[in-house]
Amino acid sequence: MNKNWCKILLFVVLSFKMSSAFADVKTEKAILLVTFGTSYPEARLAFTHIEDMVRAEFPDTEVRWAYTSKIIRKILKKRGEHVHSPAEALAILGEDGYTQVAVQSLHIIPGEEYENLKATVNAFNKMPKGIQRAKLGAPLLYDHEDHMKLARVIDDEFKEKIGEKKALLLMGHGTSHSANVYYPGFQYYLNQISHKYFVGTVEGFPTLEEAIPQLKKSGIKTVMLTPFMSVAGDHARNDMASDEEDSWKSLLEKEGFKVEVVLKGLAEYSSVVNIWMEHLKAVYSE
Repeated sequence: MNKNWCKILLFVVLSFKMSSAFADVKTEKAILLVTFGTSYPEARLAFTHIEDMVRAEFPDTEVRWAYTSKIIRKILKKRGEHVHSPAEALAILGEDGYTQVAVQSLHIIPGEEYENLKATVNAFNKMPKGIQRAKLGAPLLYDHEDHMKLARVIDDEFKEKIGEKKALLLMGHGTSHSANVYYPGFQYYLNQISHKYFVGTVEGFPTLEEAIPQLKKSGIKTVMLTPFMSVAGDHARNDMASDEEDSWKSLLEKEGFKVEVVLKGLAEYSSVVNIWMEHLKAVYSE
């Protein structure tokens, strides 16, 4: 056998071995939905709504969940329910043979929870015998387009419910993180549509104390309260809508406002979930 034939045979053998090796590597895709979490069964219906929409869009893809809140996970564990942290969920996906994972943040803003999630997802890229590629989808509000879309969604939902003396006040969580600027920033976008929309936060800026003078200055008599959070959980049910003395509802009533409560999280609106879905589609396609 001459040298040329030896080279050809060697090339064929090596090519066969390489193709066999690559055939053993699966490129199974999965989706991991990550939220802060909630311990309220009623509020978790919003997560069911998200999952239904995701499964309808990706019918042949594995879909799993993770909660970033350790406190919520502990509460649920005491009830006999086990929800994984993002790191646990990603590790299990890798063990189960999924090599490509699209992780979708269901947070509202890119604050501390989102940044921690991003670090976790990045750590799972190119894991030995595990996940080869993990990509994180942006939270609800990330760029200019997100703000524009969400402002239009809010207006479409509430424009027929507000009026000359009736306004909508959105209760956000708020944070000490620099991303808190997204809350007053979003109010600016809303105010390009109508000055009957207001945003306040529980733990950031602006607070209810900043919102009340603005409501009075605008001649508002009736305030419609609704959560600016993915679910109507603890903050919405207690800090916002309860009859406790320090709830937003009670404080507004003490200031002379008539208060109407819409106990519905953002994730219960399909048009809001569609914004998260666009972020998910972008990373899934990668």
